[in-house]
Parts: sequence; structure tokens; C-alpha cells
Amino acid sequence: MSTPRADGFRMSGEFEPHAGCWMAWPCRPDNWRNSGAPAQRAFAHVATAIAEFEPVTVCTNRADWPQARALLPAHIRAVEMASDDSWLRDQGPTFVVNDFGDIRGIDWQFNAWGGMYAPHDQDALIAQKILELERLPRYACEMVLEGGAIHVDGEGTCITTEECLLNPNRNPGLSQDQIEAVLCNYLNVERVIWLKHGVYMDDDTSGHVDNLCCFARPGVVALLWTDDAADPQYARSHDAYARLSETQDARGRRLQVVKVPMPTPLHLTADEVAGLSPGAIARRPGTRLAASYINFYIANGGIVMPAFNAPEDAAAQRIIQSLFPERRVIPVYSREILLGGGNIHCITQQQPA
Repeated sequence: MSTPRADGFRMSGEFEPHAGCWMAWPCRPDNWRNSGAPAQRAFAHVATAIAEFEPVTVCTNRADWPQARALLPAHIRAVEMASDDSWLRDQGPTFVVNDFGDIRGIDWQFNAWGGMYAPHDQDALIAQKILELERLPRYACEMVLEGGAIHVDGEGTCITTEECLLNPNRNPGLSQDQIEAVLCNYLNVERVIWLKHGVYMDDDTSGHVDNLCCFARPGVVALLWTDDAADPQYARSHDAYARLSETQDARGRRLQVVKVPMPTPLHLTADEVAGLSPGAIARRPGTRLAASYINFYIANGGIVMPAFNAPEDAAAQRIIQSLFPERRVIPVYSREILLGGGNIHCITQQQPA
């Protein structure tokens, strides 16, 4: 079987032009409180914000389509597509492009973050369904990978975390070198930068990189940061800063690392736990949430970023705006998405132009 690299395709940077954005409707009763209603409203707010800049398609189960259609603006496309939940970044395809404007997609193996949720058989089919719907050629990769586990600069550099990709619940039969070889062949990169950990308490994803850092443009990385040495995130962010700062990218550049403050730690409340359905994944009041402003979506003319009503919201928005002066930054209150185990970047997947 051929690979994107062999065929001249690469994963583009998220800051490059998009044809649109894909999302999926939250539906899993054991993951969302109050039958998912608060999360569904939050998803609709995110979709509406992104749709100010580019077309949005929301995939929904058949039973949820009427509700999604009612909550979404008419200019957002809602399509029936069976799924087990709503983390389109991880379930959906990773799109790749060539120099002639052709687009294809990678369909990674999906095992629900190492068996975190069951069933997940419908989620494992979503990438292929989207590619068939768009009539795009598909690369079926045998390696387990989620889209939130990687960030690329579009110029040959990928960032990921050891905590996730080397976790034995993903690809226990593959070494780090073998995993890196797959990334190079499927993303068409020459340099993989391995960070040690993701964000503290991001256990649902085993430390996805998209909650910790991202490329704002080639040579520039935004990184979640805290100066509080007593905070568990301190060592993680400082180690990531050191690794990023001391590493050259595929073009030989020293990376510029821009620090984005983390929000004052947020914790799960008793009311939020009480709203979970019987049989829901066990969660305890007081559990710290893996909140991060880095988990934003880069749209064609804008940035849709998480907001938490935290003291750091405004400062984070100013820094992100400085990173993307040509785009309009829209903060969306996203605690309900965070309660499910991710945030705005996790529930979106860009399709390049």
C-alpha cells in the first residue's frame, strides 16, 4: 500500500486555508451530563462561531438530527452519520494535500483512546464515511492514532507526546522509532519533536499534544504555561519549553515558544457529577479538569478559543490575538465541553482547501 509521502501528499498546517470544518454532535449518555443538553448547546455555539469564517458540517446520529438541526443555524450543514460520540478530531480523517491542490485522507486505527469507552465501532468508521462523502481517496493506516495527538507546521515538523504515543494502550507492538517512521510516511514530515507529557489530568486522552501546545505558524509554537512551581503543570510545561527551545525544526529553525497562561485550576462540582446518568464513567467532585486555552480552532479568518470565566481569560485572548493578528479571536465559554474530556480543538477537524 502506498503512503502520502510516497505520493507527494503532506499534512498541512492548521493555519493554512480551509475548505471547511467537520464536527460531530454529542450523544453519549455516559459522558455528558443532563442527557447531553448543556454540551449540545456549547457545540452549537462553537459551530456558529466557526461558521462566521468557513463552512461547517455537523454529523449527527439519526435520532439526534432534528434536535441538532433546530439548534444550529440554517447555514451550517447537518448530515446523518452514525457515531458513538463527538470527538471528531480523533475519530475523523487527517486530511493531506499535494502541490496541485488535490486532497486525500488518512484513516487511522481508532481504539477509543486505549479502550477508554465502549462501544466505539461506529466512531472507527467515521473517517472512511467522511472521505467517501467527499469522494476523496483514503489511506488506511494500521497504526492507532488520534488527531489530537499530533500538530504539524506543514513544512516537515511534527510535535507529539511520549505520554500518548508511547502508551502501551495504543500500539504496544511498535517502538518509538517505528511510530516515528509511520508519522514521517503518513504526515510527510522529517522531524518529530517528542515532548514528555501533555497537560496534567488529561487522562482521557493520555496527554494529547493539542491541549499543551500548537504551531501558530512555522517556527512559532504556543505553549500552555504556569509560573507556579507548586502546580503539577509547572514541571510539564517547563520540560516542554526546554525541549522545544533546544530543538531545531525540519527547516533548521530554532523554535520561538510563546507562553500562554493556564487558567486558574478548575474542578468538577458536585452538581456536575449529579447530572451524569446511571452507569456513567466514574467521576468525583473536586477532580481537577485539564483546562487549557491552547485547545482552540484556527479558522480561515478567525480563532475560536475556549473561555472559562477565569481571571486569565482576557490575558490568554490578548496573547492568542498577538499570535494571529490577521484573524479575529472569538472566545466561547466551553466548560461543558471540558467536562466531557476535551475542548474546542478536540471536537473539530479542518478540511484543507
